[in-house]
Amino acid sequence: MKKSFFTILLAAVAMMLASCNGTNANNGKDSNENNFKIQRGTNISHWLSQSEERGEARKQHIQEDDFARLDSLGFDFVRLPIDEVQMWDEQGNKIPEAWGLMRNAIDWSIKHHLRVIVDLHIIRSHNFNAVNEGEDTNTLFTDDKAQQQLIGMWKQLSDSLKGYSADSVAYEFMNEPVAKEHEQWNQLIAKVHTALRELEPQRTLVVGSNLWQGTDTFKFLEIPEGDKNIILSFHFYEPMVLTHNGAPWTPTGKYTGKVNYPGVIISKEDFNNSPDEIKEHIQKYTKEWNRDSLRALMDDAINVAKKYDLQLFCGEWGVYEPVDRDLAYTWTRDMISVFNENHVAWCTWCYDADFGFWDQNRHDFKDAKLVDILLGKE
Repeated sequence: MKKSFFTILLAAVAMMLASCNGTNANNGKDSNENNFKIQRGTNISHWLSQSEERGEARKQHIQEDDFARLDSLGFDFVRLPIDEVQMWDEQGNKIPEAWGLMRNAIDWSIKHHLRVIVDLHIIRSHNFNAVNEGEDTNTLFTDDKAQQQLIGMWKQLSDSLKGYSADSVAYEFMNEPVAKEHEQWNQLIAKVHTALRELEPQRTLVVGSNLWQGTDTFKFLEIPEGDKNIILSFHFYEPMVLTHNGAPWTPTGKYTGKVNYPGVIISKEDFNNSPDEIKEHIQKYTKEWNRDSLRALMDDAINVAKKYDLQLFCGEWGVYEPVDRDLAYTWTRDMISVFNENHVAWCTWCYDADFGFWDQNRHDFKDAKLVDILLGKE
């Protein structure tokens, strides 16, 4: 009996010590740290976000077989963009059909071994494209009411999704912020973080940098200290004149000359022959670009992730479908190489839209070779 008593006593003391140290004796992690770990993903874009589809067309667009396919190919997570206009009406009421589709997507993902990042992509008070469209109508960073509405949306999302394991579902509370001052974004991060942590202390929150989640603004990013359930996110499409070649919504897309990669992307002759109004946008592509150039542009993001000891992932990257495929494949191989070297998780833009690899209409791959390159099969 004495031996059993002392064995129990020693076990109890060990548990108390582990608790005081804030660690899990089995894995050495902070006791509040979850297991939301990601590596290879894709965006389920233009479905519950940036789409006019509604009703049966929207319902049929993404089905369970899409998630089964991604699992079988070797992806381990998806990013699920959602827009306020799809999820809430103008009076702020939830739209049940869209919420059902969101939950279907999460359920199917989990069933097929995929983790999910729920990404609030566009809201009525903030659209990352507003600046590019010539009229900045964003009010989020100057209007406290708009900020409280954002927090209110996340409280409703949390209420609906809190039953999912923190190991399976994460929240990205805003996509590509475009605050005029970096501190405006940092202050909003702190507000939303505080609100969500009161509801869900262990949920992984995904936080990106100001100005379209670019790597060059990471050095201005302020992250709540001591929270290990945060993933840092950047988006990467450089060199834009390559990845968005011919894309009509970008200034670089208006360039019609030849593009090279690696090497000097735009020759001096082609630059001189280009319209004056786009020269300022393509000037930087008249120099040498290669794998080292890509790695150098990611340095700030990599260094900040190391500073905070947090997981880093590239939440969007890809090549516009009409771009020369050989150039696209070379750039993709270089990107994967840099990601692997620096332990950066990644999520392609996107699954089945104009940067994607799957054709929903033909129910077949539109670029199977791209998938093989992404997943190391080629």
